[in-house]
Amino acid sequence: MHRKTEIILGIDPGTLILGYGLIEIKNRKPALIEMGVLKLGAYKDTYQRLQMIYQKILELHKNFQPQQFAIEAPFFGKNVQSMLKLGRAQGVAIAAAMQVGLSVEEYSPKKIKQSVTGNGNASKEQVWKMLQQTLNFEGRPEFLDATDAVAVALCHHYQTSIPGLGKQKEQGWDAF
Repeated sequence: MHRKTEIILGIDPGTLILGYGLIEIKNRKPALIEMGVLKLGAYKDTYQRLQMIYQKILELHKNFQPQQFAIEAPFFGKNVQSMLKLGRAQGVAIAAAMQVGLSVEEYSPKKIKQSVTGNGNASKEQVWKMLQQTLNFEGRPEFLDATDAVAVALCHHYQTSIPGLGKQKEQGWDAF
């Protein structure tokens, strides 16, 4: 049973730029609350970056009290070191969400794009434009990581609330 009003926190994890987006679902209609980025590139110490990610998730929870948490799953790239760093950033964000009692849902980039635009291969710009139309906001953020995070939250809303769609488990860690 869904509450009449719910807040979903979406995260686009990164070790240089972490995107976050919060949407409110009121009477089954999504609305943008806030989106932004945590810039980490100025910090050379990897562990300091991870600590900042953890603290940002806790701060967002404290300020907005989301009931749901969704995060983009790392995509499989060719650079193993980048994958390891991204996995750490994602893990720290997940740990922070779990620390405050949020359950975690993870979505692939392709699933997010498919849910928001209807095209699993959509560009970041196409995702941003569709979000502008869907959530009625103006302007382009400096970093599209912010709109990517909003897309994660909106994807989660669609996956959990549209009758007949249901939550379809993707091949992920469970399959491993």
